[in-house]
Amino acid sequence: MTRFEFLQNTLKAIEGPREKTYGDPLKNHTRIAEAWSNILGIDVSIHQVYACLVAMKLSRLTNSPDHLDSWMDIAAYSALAGELCKDDDEA
Repeated sequence: MTRFEFLQNTLKAIEGPREKTYGDPLKNHTRIAEAWSNILGIDVSIHQVYACLVAMKLSRLTNSPDHLDSWMDIAAYSALAGELCKDDDEA
């Protein structure tokens, strides 16, 4: 699989089955931030949710570095976090 195919497959997963299963990503991750805030007793931002989810996937990859779904999830979380960045932050 090429990197282009990988990213296309990741995009299909975000906009297809995963969105049907989990709902709108922004709403879902806002709920996660709120839940973590309540559990931890601190304010957790959506960016922090994405960073923690990426860290979780990286940790899992330590045990199974060839697990494609984890790599796709990292790309997906990065894309969703990037969507929240201001336009003037573009490289």
